[in-house]
Amino acid sequence: MKARRKLRIRPLLLALFGGVLPLLAGFLLTTPSAQAASLTEVTDFGNNPGNLRMYEYVPTSAGANPPVLVAVHYCTGTGPGFHSGTEFASLADRYGFIVIYPDANVSGQCFDVSSPQALRHDGGSDPTSIASMVSHVVQRHGADAGRVYVAGASSGAMMTNVLLGDYPDVFKAGAAFMGVPFGCFATTDGSGWNSACADGRISKTPQQWGDLVRAAHPGYSGSRPRMQLWHGTTDTTLDYDNFGEEIKQWTDVLGVSQTPVLTDSPQSGWTRTRYGADGTQAPVEAISVSGVGHSLPTAGMTARAISFFGLDQSTPPPTTPPPTGGACRVTNAVSAWNNGLTDNITITNTGSSTLNGWTLTFTLGSGQTITSGWNATFSPTSGAVTAKNVSYNGTLAPGAGTSIGFQATHTGNAGTPTDFKLNGSACQSG
Repeated sequence: MKARRKLRIRPLLLALFGGVLPLLAGFLLTTPSAQAASLTEVTDFGNNPGNLRMYEYVPTSAGANPPVLVAVHYCTGTGPGFHSGTEFASLADRYGFIVIYPDANVSGQCFDVSSPQALRHDGGSDPTSIASMVSHVVQRHGADAGRVYVAGASSGAMMTNVLLGDYPDVFKAGAAFMGVPFGCFATTDGSGWNSACADGRISKTPQQWGDLVRAAHPGYSGSRPRMQLWHGTTDTTLDYDNFGEEIKQWTDVLGVSQTPVLTDSPQSGWTRTRYGADGTQAPVEAISVSGVGHSLPTAGMTARAISFFGLDQSTPPPTTPPPTGGACRVTNAVSAWNNGLTDNITITNTGSSTLNGWTLTFTLGSGQTITSGWNATFSPTSGAVTAKNVSYNGTLAPGAGTSIGFQATHTGNAGTPTDFKLNGSACQSG
């Protein structure tokens, strides 16, 4: 067993996180008396570097190719406790999806969201174990690998952020109740606890937060999972400031503006903002709960998460975020020499709506590495690159354009970038 698991979690952390259980239990939905399905422990699910336990709930309503939800408990909690104390199982009965309940199986029952191993794709520790659980359920039950989601509370919410960063190829969306951004809780001393993050004293730019996510799976160029965020305004365990930092991170990762396209109050005391689109499956949705501390989710919140995932629909929602800025056109001109090149790129908004903040993604040719750029920020320097507007060119009216560019080295391939997307929408070339 790893050295970090022999360390005692702070008594204050245990006391505060443990307070979640009775609050969750009070909101358990009544299940049918004739319920035939039961929670089952799975003891051999594959690679398990985190030494986690696994429980699964397969409702009798699950048909062929059922979707999968991973429900991750808080510190001091357990998989069976999260099953009995939340609404996920009754919602699974209603809509026919499978629920996986990971169990931390260590003193304190917290998940590893801080070690270097936990913060990279297939790096080992708890996230790798959870990915193994998903693979096992897909293979054993014929579940739909294209409809896998994750939701968690507190330590489980932190894990939700981590899983979306480590495994964007596995999870399509997540819902984090009282979490912190990916990488915020990072430590190298084995303690598993980051006071600066918990207290809300770590703030980064959107791109800095986004770069942490992108660095977790270098070279990944596929679509990114959507994120729903929840936080109480009086949370003193994981400070409310973390809510704003999460919003910055996931709007950057998904390439949408930090300016919400919708702000409303679906329930008294709730303030909901949506980013990138105003529908139920927006790229990013954030719900602030006034006057509430470290005690989420409460009644009805998990149903909102299920709706955000699209698990309450017979037809799966789109697997990529809807376009946020209409159509676009990209032209570029490459000038190459020996082992270097420059590329001048012109972006034109051919849609009908003004873009207030834009992100252009593209894939560099093999062996190309950006050394400098102009009129945009570029990250990372190779592979799948994200270029973000700077202060003076972030607004693009319909028909308007802007020019950006970069200089790069190459190892023989001086070809132009491919797969241009503006705010998630594929662009025409030429």
